[in-house]
Amino acid sequence: MRGNVIEAVLGAVVLVVAALFLVFAYRTSELRTVPGYQVYAEFTRIDGIKQGSDVRISGIKIGSVVSGELDSKTFLAVVRMTIEPSVKLPDDTVAEIVSAGLLGDKYLSLVPGGSDKTIPPGGKIKYTQASVSLESLIGQTIFSAPGGKKPEEGGAKEEGGAKEEGGAAPAPGTPAPVAPPAPSR
Repeated sequence: MRGNVIEAVLGAVVLVVAALFLVFAYRTSELRTVPGYQVYAEFTRIDGIKQGSDVRISGIKIGSVVSGELDSKTFLAVVRMTIEPSVKLPDDTVAEIVSAGLLGDKYLSLVPGGSDKTIPPGGKIKYTQASVSLESLIGQTIFSAPGGKKPEEGGAKEEGGAKEEGGAAPAPGTPAPVAPPAPSR
């Protein structure tokens, strides 16, 4: 009988410690939305941004994403976010979707401009930069021509069995180009 009481007390202590750990983790993780005023921005793509994603300036969280929806007329993604009341954004602020690392989460980075006018509550961030797809960057790197030039942009070209560097062959009967004289010292 005495063993059952000790086991019950020990189990209760473990549950209280687990609950305290969860409360501590929630408070330090900054997962909750930031209270403040709302603004919105339109992007061509918002890969990786979802409700609750961070909104940061210079790496410091100043807000969070409230929603992301598709505008049925322009087919742009509209992202609504809350910003801390103490942060007043200039009206030439740029919103960019960036990654926290190669495999990390994406967040909304705001780069304030130098304007004296501020974005009012409910206002729009006019300048945006959509997220960059890692898959498309890798595809461009793999499938791009070696040396960064396409054959029609000045690579070697065959004309009548002979290779000539630098573009089109001279018209028949025209003299060959002459190199400029070397500068004298």
